[in-house]
Formats: sequence, structure tokens, C-alpha cells
Amino acid sequence: MVLTHTTNHTYSHPFPTVTLAFFLRYCSPQLNPFANHVLSTDTISSQVDPATGRLHTTRIHLKKSRMPPSIMKLLPTSITGGAADKASYILETSVVDMREGWMSTESRNLNFVGVLSVVERQLYTAPRVAEPAGKTDVETKVVFRSRLGERIRDKLGQPHAAHQEGGWFARLGARGIQRSIESLASTKTQDQLGKSREGMKIILERLRQTGIMGVLELRKRARERGMEAM
Repeated sequence: MVLTHTTNHTYSHPFPTVTLAFFLRYCSPQLNPFANHVLSTDTISSQVDPATGRLHTTRIHLKKSRMPPSIMKLLPTSITGGAADKASYILETSVVDMREGWMSTESRNLNFVGVLSVVERQLYTAPRVAEPAGKTDVETKVVFRSRLGERIRDKLGQPHAAHQEGGWFARLGARGIQRSIESLASTKTQDQLGKSREGMKIILERLRQTGIMGVLELRKRARERGMEAM
């Protein structure tokens, strides 16, 4: 089972500024209050392809559990392992082509993949020459895939597992379980995408008001305050 959710949005800011905001969106909760769920961000690699001039970056984000609470409540601890409060790692890859005016990104969860795999792909594009400048379009496509129903179906063939989980799961069926998990995750993701856009807008406005050096200075001060509080 696979469920896909696609949205389109336009930022009223030029493409270079939007791409910069994308990389700064998790730099500090003080700069982006919608990033409080991000515990840390690390850059694994970042390099420019000499042949194409494209910037390839791989980052990993540690976030508070991305598994929607509604799904965690739906599943027994024998499957989730009581992992509702654990953090999860998100792998992010991106390619930026400033000359052609586009950026493609992909984010995928590295935890809970046995329950739900969420892959988010975004394509940011600058306007064509004939269109007004100063805006950036972004298409977001999120693909949800759950194989939990298949796992449960296999477990139901085992006498002990069937005795423990056979009632509700057996009635719902493997496909029903997958559809339920994917639908719940899709609803949660729509809310998260809205918050993500609001966070981007805050960063973009700060860049408009203070410029890149002003934002970096605010990030520096926020980090210093964080170190003093430790």
C-alpha cells in the first residue's frame, strides 16, 4: 500500500533567498519557533560538482518522534516497543542548481520504518524569464508506505502472536491496517507542512529585514545563550 500527498506553494521571495532559508530553517528555535521539535542538525557532506556547478548536500536531523501519537496509540507495544517518546533521525539530501534556478530535496525517516516509511520530496523553482521576479514555487510530494500489515499477517500465523494480537488485527486485515496508518500519517503531515511553511516565512522575513549577516548574528547569540544555560 502506498499513499501520496502533493501540495503546491509560492513564496514571495526570490529563489536564492528561499534556498538559503531552507538551509537555515532549523538553525535555531529562537529564529524559527516552528523548529522546536528539531533537537540537532549535522551536515554529513556538502560539495559542488565541478562539471555542473550544482551543490550536493546531505544532512541528518534529530527530531522528536515523527510517529503521529494517533498511530502509536493504535498499535500495541509488542510492535512499537513503547517508542512513543523516542527521537528519530531524518536523512535529508538536496541538490541546488543556481544557474538553472532549481533545488530538489528529499527527506526520509530512518526510525520506525517497519511501521511507516515517509519520504518527502520537494522541488523549488525560480520563475521563468517572462514571469515576474521575486517569487519561488515549490511542489511538495510526500509518499507514505506501511508494511506493518504484512508483518502482522505473518505474525498471525504464529500461535502465540495470533493469541495476543489476532482479535482486532485479524478483523481489520493487513490492508486495512496499512490504509489506517497511512491515512493518519497523511492527515498529520498536512498540519506539519503548514507549520513548516510558516517557519520558512519567518526565516525569509528575518533575511529581508536584517540580511544574512543579521540572521547569522542572531543564530550566534542564540547559541551563546544556550551554552550559558547549560
